[in-house]
Amino acid sequence: MAGFDENIVREYFELNGFFVRQLRKYQVQSRKKRAEEEIDMVVYNPNAPLDAPKPGFQLFSSDMASIRRAVVVVKAWHTSRFTPAMLKSSSRIFDFLKKDVLSKAEAYFQFDAAEVGEDMVEETASFTKILVVPGLPTGDPQRSESIGLLKERGVDGIIAFSTILENLLRNVEVNHSYQKSDLLQLMRIMKIYDMVKEPQMSLFQ
Repeated sequence: MAGFDENIVREYFELNGFFVRQLRKYQVQSRKKRAEEEIDMVVYNPNAPLDAPKPGFQLFSSDMASIRRAVVVVKAWHTSRFTPAMLKSSSRIFDFLKKDVLSKAEAYFQFDAAEVGEDMVEETASFTKILVVPGLPTGDPQRSESIGLLKERGVDGIIAFSTILENLLRNVEVNHSYQKSDLLQLMRIMKIYDMVKEPQMSLFQ
């Protein structure tokens, strides 16, 4: 089945108004991924204006309203930050940006009209290439160099896991039951029993 980290990211995009198509329902470990397996999910926000201004490179939840279509890859290396040395030595981070992968990406956005409605089906449009990462170095020059390397390879934006978790925690309501989501239901229960409190949110900033 798909990894827990990918499911967290899926919940985040759905909470922010996106349709999400998760491309793999399993983890690929015993063989090399095929081109179509390099992308974890494609997301589509029908409410984002076509002429929305381009957000900054590091994406926050407030930027989600301006993103219409994106391919998303999740790198859940929670104990490591992405440093320039890691980006230079780990070429697999950028496998989803290869031509044979991106050539397939456009087809992923051919939503069936029955899924999203006749007025939401678009024939052609560009998409944002998003990488979900544990974090980047907090200080320069390592931070600036890391961002430069990611941009050079074709990444359009990054979202830190801390941004995703903070947004989920802030939006889970204790008076609402999330029976269809184990993750959100767990967060709700933790809030009910005061295991997560508002002051702790500052840890994610």
